[in-house]
Amino acid sequence: MNIGDAATRSGVSAKMIRYYEQIGLIPPAARTASGYRSYGTSEVHMLRFIARARDLGFSIREITGLLDLWRKKDRRSADVKALAQARVRDLRDKIERMQDMADTLEDLANACAGNERPSCPILQRLETTEASGEDSPARPSRSGGFKDRGGS
Repeated sequence: MNIGDAATRSGVSAKMIRYYEQIGLIPPAARTASGYRSYGTSEVHMLRFIARARDLGFSIREITGLLDLWRKKDRRSADVKALAQARVRDLRDKIERMQDMADTLEDLANACAGNERPSCPILQRLETTEASGEDSPARPSRSGGFKDRGGS
């Protein structure tokens, strides 16, 4: 099947399939006489595996390790479990950090009067450098976030 069919059947875009091939996550596809990539059911199965792993938040490096374990018939399930448990810890840490961010933003929003006056605790908080405890001017970065102008 061609790359479009493989993409449809696996749920992985053709662009990502080419990328995975380029970085060596999947082996290079067979080529037709006219040079088009040709995929079989085993490649589609591998792409589905990769898609599920990505959906669970595994990195490319981690997926490489999972694919190696998946291919090894003499693998230890303990090795697979250890990768999954590490991923769970990472996810829980991210959830905790995001919850802290949401709580902080909620507190700031609740502290803001939201009226016609210019004073705004949200902007005042974004203007200060919390880590150092100092007030330092902040400037918008090109990405839309804020960078500390004080440079530490």
